[in-house]
Amino acid sequence: FPTDTFLPGMNLGWDRTKNHNKNLTSWASRNDPSSGSYVFAIENWKVSHGLITNTGQLEYRTDLRYSKLVNITETEKEISHSLNITTNVSSISLLQMNSAGSLRLTEFIGEERHILFHFPEDICDKYNVCGDNRYCKIPRNTSRECVCIAGFRPGNQYAYEYAWGLTKSREGCVRKAHLSCHEKEFKKLRNMKLPDTEYAIVDTNVG
Repeated sequence: FPTDTFLPGMNLGWDRTKNHNKNLTSWASRNDPSSGSYVFAIENWKVSHGLITNTGQLEYRTDLRYSKLVNITETEKEISHSLNITTNVSSISLLQMNSAGSLRLTEFIGEERHILFHFPEDICDKYNVCGDNRYCKIPRNTSRECVCIAGFRPGNQYAYEYAWGLTKSREGCVRKAHLSCHEKEFKKLRNMKLPDTEYAIVDTNVG
């Protein structure tokens, strides 16, 4: 039963045999160790993700940067994430869910402290911030901008309400034209976070 800190050798995630989920809960404040409002938990999806919630509301979903830092185990008995154990006895790493809602991986080497990873990193990390068929980008003025992907346009109010009934999006973009069965090309989008897999069917055998 971890509190707000995750150490090498520990596991976060689901014990499917006991239906128990180990997660991290923030302190209420920097000086108050009682339970806070932020929780980092491994969701029982296919493929699993790390989610940060605030008073039960989903705010952030981890990305590829996080996946490179942890070992992920997915079997019939468990879904667990663990930190790599280093053989360097002079250093120790810990992952912490802090009271401000940030997930941080810190490495201590003697008296020195190094932040190896922090999440969220920018204003585009917020979960589903742009809605369906839109992506988030940060222009030079650092304010968030939501842009329709190629082939889509901003939807009308009816489309918004329809999408809200089927997905988690409040607004988004709709197709400019219907799909053609004869089209054989895909549009490549770079530096994108893949969609979550809560309602998806994933074939992990496909490369």
